[in-house]
Amino acid sequence: LLGRDRLISRLQPPPGGTVLEIACGTGRNLIAAAKAYPDARLYGLDISEEMLVSARAAVQRAGLQDRITLAKGDATEFDPQALFGIESVDRAYISYAISMIPDWQAAIGQGVAALAPDGRLHIVDFGQQERLPRLFRKGLYAWLARFHVAARAELPELVDRYYRMGHDVSFERLYGGYAWAAEIGARSP
Repeated sequence: LLGRDRLISRLQPPPGGTVLEIACGTGRNLIAAAKAYPDARLYGLDISEEMLVSARAAVQRAGLQDRITLAKGDATEFDPQALFGIESVDRAYISYAISMIPDWQAAIGQGVAALAPDGRLHIVDFGQQERLPRLFRKGLYAWLARFHVAARAELPELVDRYYRMGHDVSFERLYGGYAWAAEIGARSP
């Protein structure tokens, strides 16, 4: 899934900062982030207990169980204090999950709400394949639909809404539109 490692490299949490992966799945990204930012505290939540079992095993194999905390939670309505004992996070990210979350806009809103004052939410997911051959786009969309995955064509408009509300934002089309990447900063005071 293109763009995940790019997202991790752009997190850049402050020294001793906190990083949350929303919909952490197998824990692959959390492990990569823990290795990239050895002084950060990492947290992951997922609604699927099966995914969390897999993530816990991967974190254990990587020897990172003292740095990564996992919890079962709904991306659209979670409380970092209740799940992890922290008020907010310096960085949060959603990697290839908004395409699987029915109320993906609420998940993004919840991620923004969990940010500390200088925090940022990073997002990468399937784009609209706008610069890729039509046959590739058609085949990819058919394959994704088999797994109830849908690229969110409205993501640029949602990012723009956050900009109009006073957030620092960015949006990029990556790899010919295969992936879209967005960042939303905590609202300026």
